[in-house]
Amino acid sequence: MTIRVSMERMALTVALSAVALTAGCKKTIDDATLANNVKQALAGDPSIAQQPLQETVVNGVVTLTGTATDDTARSVAAQDAARVAGVKEVVNNIALPGAAPTPTITTPEAPASPRPATESEKKSIAANKPLPPPPAAQQKPATPPPPPAPVVRNITAPAGTPLSIRITETLSSKDTQAGTPFNGVLNSPVVVSGITVLPSGSPVSGTVVDAKDAGHFKGNSLLAIQLTAVRRKGQLLPISTDVYSVEGKGRGKNSALKIGGGAAAGALLGGLIGGGKGAGIGALAGGGGGAAYQGFTRGEQVEIPSESALRFRLSAPITIQTTETPSADTATPSTGLQTR
Repeated sequence: MTIRVSMERMALTVALSAVALTAGCKKTIDDATLANNVKQALAGDPSIAQQPLQETVVNGVVTLTGTATDDTARSVAAQDAARVAGVKEVVNNIALPGAAPTPTITTPEAPASPRPATESEKKSIAANKPLPPPPAAQQKPATPPPPPAPVVRNITAPAGTPLSIRITETLSSKDTQAGTPFNGVLNSPVVVSGITVLPSGSPVSGTVVDAKDAGHFKGNSLLAIQLTAVRRKGQLLPISTDVYSVEGKGRGKNSALKIGGGAAAGALLGGLIGGGKGAGIGALAGGGGGAAYQGFTRGEQVEIPSESALRFRLSAPITIQTTETPSADTATPSTGLQTR
């Protein structure tokens, strides 16, 4: 039985191909020719060849009428007609025994998926008038126009452009050495000619260019740092900025007073004990005590705490290559950065 059905389907395919080939030889297919081709297609399908079916064609739209033995035969007839070359749509108005016809619409693009006719289509079918345009849901969406080509141009951020950052680690003059790297992020975007070329939050990196511990008689403590690079979408861009520095307080006048006070106290104590000679010895002893005290007293250490807001300026310009997509809805263009 399966072999017989397959042979029948193969014969139908050959018949439909012949009809399509015949139709394809002409530039246009008139309704009369199209109706004849549909008739041949229905007659060439053994599964429905004996069904009392009729076909009419108006402007390429085929309307099938008559009575089919079951719903399967009804659907097969619509699919056969939809496969005929030149058919725009198939209105299946075939009735079943004891039931009124329920029109369905079958298209060549989806012959196995008919849809129920709309109310306006039913009225047109009943009046033998051309079908109205299909519902919006059934219409093919219009192909959107291609997006505009991006505009590539170079923008130069001049020397002096401010860079406001937030450092993400603590640096201290006590244990930081020159050459120590540090990291941070931009606190605010960098805007050049109205275009955001570096958004807020972009990672930055830098280095400690000078560091002095508040040691014995070494002067004031010092930390000096400089930015060296910024990262944008994974690309590390070298930059050059001015130096940000902070200096601690040294021993100064307060230290001198501590030293002098020690010598004076020593002289007073020596004088009480041994007169003039004792005063001289006491002065030396007191002065030595004061110097020893200062020798173990360190100046003020300085540090730049994590989360500190710092401000730098570019000391050399950088050229930034931007890729802008022309669009009225795009406030900030997409940007790719390159330094030259």
